[in-house]
Amino acid sequence: MKPDLIILHEYCVKVNIEPSFVLLLNEEGLIEILIIDNMEYLPLSQLKELEKYTRMYYDLAINMEGIDVIHHLLDRIKGMQAEINHLKKKLRLYEPE
Repeated sequence: MKPDLIILHEYCVKVNIEPSFVLLLNEEGLIEILIIDNMEYLPLSQLKELEKYTRMYYDLAINMEGIDVIHHLLDRIKGMQAEINHLKKKLRLYEPE
């Protein structure tokens, strides 16, 4: 096993979540799961996203459709923030010194 991968089943047991929930997130395209030698692994880079979705689902009782909508809205906000920052940088070129 590579050090940047977590065995999915062991992670689910440790944090007390259903593996089917994580697999559903993968099916919806919200996180990435790697399958190596018939074992499911979670890349460490996906851990933050999985923890966010887990809190939404288990703590806030948001269903999978709601999580998907929130994900897309957050992506749009992130894109708009990047565009605003880009436009601010352009405007600074025209500010008097």
